Amino acid sequence: MSAILQGAGAATALSPFNSIDSNKLVAPSRSSLSVRSKRYIVAGSDSKSFGSSLIVRRSEPLIPNAVAAKADTAASSTSSKPGHELLLFEALQEGLEEEMDRDPHVCVMGEDVGHYGGSYKVTKGLADKFGDLRVLDTPICENAFTGMGIGAAMTGLRPVIEGMNMGFLLLAFNQISNNCGMLHYTSGGQFTIPVVIRGPGGVGRQLGAEHSQRLESYFQSIPGIQMVACSTPYNAKGLMKAAIRSENPVILFEHVLLYNLKETIPDEEYICNLEEAEMVRPGEHITILTYSRMRYHVMQAAKTLVNKGYDPEVIDIRSLKPFDLYTIGNSVKKTHRVLIVEECMRTGGIGASLTAAINENFHDFLDAPVMCLSSQDVPTPYAGTLEEWTVVQPAQIVTAVEQLCQ
Repeated sequence: MSAILQGAGAATALSPFNSIDSNKLVAPSRSSLSVRSKRYIVAGSDSKSFGSSLIVRRSEPLIPNAVAAKADTAASSTSSKPGHELLLFEALQEGLEEEMDRDPHVCVMGEDVGHYGGSYKVTKGLADKFGDLRVLDTPICENAFTGMGIGAAMTGLRPVIEGMNMGFLLLAFNQISNNCGMLHYTSGGQFTIPVVIRGPGGVGRQLGAEHSQRLESYFQSIPGIQMVACSTPYNAKGLMKAAIRSENPVILFEHVLLYNLKETIPDEEYICNLEEAEMVRPGEHITILTYSRMRYHVMQAAKTLVNKGYDPEVIDIRSLKPFDLYTIGNSVKKTHRVLIVEECMRTGGIGASLTAAINENFHDFLDAPVMCLSSQDVPTPYAGTLEEWTVVQPAQIVTAVEQLCQ
């Protein structure tokens, strides 16, 4: 499925999320993006060339005999070409700035996004470069500026709406659900809503319950909206650029503890597929599905598991809506065991939806029930020790894998 959905039928293309014919699954090798005049890299696509103006990188192949000493680096996350080192928040800023340079319709709005540079400095320097009309500081009124951004998208602009904290966007839930997600359909295709809603979320370090919410599952049930979660500087920039170019409304989830993560990313322009998972570590014994901050808890656990003789396959699902059931399905067919590790709540969380999708489509390939490790269904405590108890830790992941592989 194309990462950038265009035309009047774009919203309807989002409907069949988790129902596919598992018998038709093949190793993922799909072209993903519409060609633009500029030269860029498409992350995670196949090796076909769409003309001289486009360079396409190969996906990391599934390795049937992955050894235990497999490196703990992200597969296909960096290019062999010259690159530069960025923190994750700087990668988001660079992607946003490049898209504002490329397309004068792209604008930013939110609290303190202007000359202050945003609460986590993702919009730093943009107001000086693009002016106060394209980088608009708004009052502390989420429902107002979110509604304004959606209205701006209806008139042809491509707004990027920053929530100072994703928990605050609950105040704009009506605008996101009844307007952002549905106007393309309810207008009979007369309006598209090319808007990006982004901001920090997740459990930080003693930020208290109201600033530690994981709201992916809240927004997952809204028809007509795509959701992605970045986890590295590389995919943060690539997903930001792809989300801005999409004709669909996209919610980009960023984790408050990952903003200072550092990585070398290519100098050459690239974008990531909004609907494709990332193979982080090929393996044989079990499929571990995760995203955002939990990717790093999983990889920490993987080191212990390797020393114990296990060979886990780790996939960063990245696309929270729709799920990449091609990549996931091929992994399940190979390993026959699935562990989901998330920071979202257990009841009604992303893991619950993913478990249902796997059981519906790949039940015949499972040798054990799907296991899901999620956060506790409690408000996140302020006390650091109690906060850790509410979130999945690497030792729990190791124990779960040992149970599933018995």
